[in-house]
Amino acid sequence: MLGENTVNPEGEFKISFGYECNAHDGCSCLVPNGFESLPGKIPRNSSFSRLSGAALSANATLANTNICNGVIGAEILPSWDSPNSFRRIPSSPTLSRLDVLSSSLQSSMSNLSCSPPTPSPPEYDSCSFRSMSAPSRNEGFLNAMEVQVAGGAAGEDRVQAVCSEENGWLFCAIYDGFNGRDAADFLAVTLYENIIHQTRLLDCELKQDVTGDVNGFYPHSSFQHAFKEADNSHVEKPPAGTPDENNSSIKKSINNALVHDSSNSFRQGMLDSLQRALSQAENDFLFMVEQEMEDRPDLVSVGSCVLVSLLHRMDLYTLNLGDSRAVLATYDEGSDMKGFGRLKAIQLTDSHTVDNELERSRVLSDHPEDPTVIAGGKVKGKLKVTRAMGVGYLKKKNLNDALMGILRVRNLISPPYISTEPSLSVHRISKSDHFVIVGSDGLFDFFSNDEAVKLVHSYIMSNPNGDPAKFLLEQLVGRAADCAGFSMEELMNIPAGRRRKYHDDVTVMVIILGINQRTSKASTWV
Repeated sequence: MLGENTVNPEGEFKISFGYECNAHDGCSCLVPNGFESLPGKIPRNSSFSRLSGAALSANATLANTNICNGVIGAEILPSWDSPNSFRRIPSSPTLSRLDVLSSSLQSSMSNLSCSPPTPSPPEYDSCSFRSMSAPSRNEGFLNAMEVQVAGGAAGEDRVQAVCSEENGWLFCAIYDGFNGRDAADFLAVTLYENIIHQTRLLDCELKQDVTGDVNGFYPHSSFQHAFKEADNSHVEKPPAGTPDENNSSIKKSINNALVHDSSNSFRQGMLDSLQRALSQAENDFLFMVEQEMEDRPDLVSVGSCVLVSLLHRMDLYTLNLGDSRAVLATYDEGSDMKGFGRLKAIQLTDSHTVDNELERSRVLSDHPEDPTVIAGGKVKGKLKVTRAMGVGYLKKKNLNDALMGILRVRNLISPPYISTEPSLSVHRISKSDHFVIVGSDGLFDFFSNDEAVKLVHSYIMSNPNGDPAKFLLEQLVGRAADCAGFSMEELMNIPAGRRRKYHDDVTVMVIILGINQRTSKASTWV
């Protein structure tokens, strides 16, 4: 597992990392009807085969990260800052340091007027947030003793990837910061841990729901409760029409109904967990901003878009806040030799900007008494995005009052104007699904969904061991240079900050689905 960090003479840099799944003995195949668990072993099922990530900066923005009296910058961030190659670490590397923050925030959460905090209910005490020890394999759905992590910063963008191949899940996140990198940095060191915590609570909740045996169906854990498929094909069937056969059919129907219901409950629980984790991150960040705004009033305008793609077994969960996108490349069913037809692009996320007519209508309807809710094509004349984490001055009057002069928003009649309610979805991976592009809006400034999918597909076909994310960035730089009338070299020699005129910070990850292309070792493609 290797990575590349390319720095040109002017100081701009690109991040490039990749991961290729190991080949596990006894791995189940990618099938639409469920998974085959190995008796006595943890299931080793990954619905992805490779991950490619790359990022390119355009903004000349330094990381501030001095909030909470420097705790973030001094204690937490160095362990995450720009690790451009995957490396193996314990599954909860930052818990002990995050505990310093969480303990200081618990008594102050009630002061927040944004989305409500998500404290652990009393009945979850047995599964509480344990910061001083690694989780056991049975503790939560994103369970692993060790994980592979990679990430880094490009301008105001943050990219993060966490993988547990043996347990079949992959966490990918892009935090597209604006007006500074503090919010994106904060998300990079807290959101993943918040999600781990919330999925542990979900694990406890589902375990409590399993109360007894129903006609022979009794899952031994919430993991099996969520994923075990009823399969009686190996059982010798009684003669047709006998009472035993009728009883067996009834039991099978009940089992199938229970599995279907538990799977749906689990998926909804996972979506709820993602939303609660984001809500907690928002609460914690705004609380810290309030503590520091006398010394750093600029923090009230700092915010970040959020895009999380969580691939868990055969389910792809997405959480989106802002204008980053997750785009699925899938085949139409066809009659060619491989059984597939034309590759098409399906956007899995909503675009939360004033250019989206649905979002624009929502913002206007939420503030009917404010005639200036959208001014100059932006929310209160400040932001094109309608949903984001942070940006407290558009959410709370006291934070807006911390700004001076023209920076302050006039006529803040009915805050909050920027929503923190994410778009959430879950997609069941099928054999027709080929790959997923996860990208910040800078990518889609130059490529449509279809164009991005075609570029990645053509590259994979001609370079099966190559790096499609880095290739996309190279194509973007070429197109940006053409639009500006420069050569690629001339464009890349423009200093950061000035180059923002020609393209945004760009972060992209490509998740290649399926396990048919696995090799015996992990690698990076450059």
